[in-house]
Amino acid sequence: MYPKPLIGVPSDRRIYGPHPFQMVGEKYLKAIVDAADALPLMTPVLAESVDIDDLLAQFDGIFLTGSYSNVEPHHYDGEPSDEGTLHDPHRDAVTLPLAKRALETGVPLLAVCRGFQELNVALGGTLHQKVHEVPGYHNHLENKDDPLDVQYGPSHPVSFPEGSLLRELVGADSFSVNSLHAQAVAQLADGVSVEAVADDGLIEAFRVDDAAGFALAVQWHPEWKPMENDLSKAIFKAFGDACRVRAKQRQV
Repeated sequence: MYPKPLIGVPSDRRIYGPHPFQMVGEKYLKAIVDAADALPLMTPVLAESVDIDDLLAQFDGIFLTGSYSNVEPHHYDGEPSDEGTLHDPHRDAVTLPLAKRALETGVPLLAVCRGFQELNVALGGTLHQKVHEVPGYHNHLENKDDPLDVQYGPSHPVSFPEGSLLRELVGADSFSVNSLHAQAVAQLADGVSVEAVADDGLIEAFRVDDAAGFALAVQWHPEWKPMENDLSKAIFKAFGDACRVRAKQRQV
């Protein structure tokens, strides 16, 4: 029997008191264990100390998680962020090149929320920093006064185009997803195919066309109680299956 695949999960960097910490939300790690049947390993965002290829050589997949921080707008020629916006330049410095290199080398990649935005930027796309202020789009933010199960509960439907991976995975042409984001796709990167669109026309998922391996990005949060949600469970299983294929190839 082959060992379970090892999934690299890049950290967020936060300052607590005088010290920087590397951290990942537990829900993301648990989703890898429970729904992808794989082993997560937190990866430090130390761009000046850790080589990207050395990182990728250790892993059977990469999972780019959500975060409270925003991708810094200079990465996509955006306008300066509002004062007080949380950024994480250390994460940007690792995840943007890591995502591109994973695509080039065939390491399976799953990206959610901030990860979805990172992947779009890494491939040359742009972002709205506050999509709820853009005419024509709904408010995609959560109500922070609601209980977590309400915040992460179904918020709006997304539709899956004909021939999309998500339509194939869930066996339906639409599904209701949660919505907890301010940043969103403005210009979609070249070389990707739309996988899901919200009812206001906002792109909510895409896959990378010429990636050497599995490469899917979704704007919502499938890591929230994935075993209770058919779409979330299917996404993580497909990712885990791709990582298992990679793990077996690396054992040969």
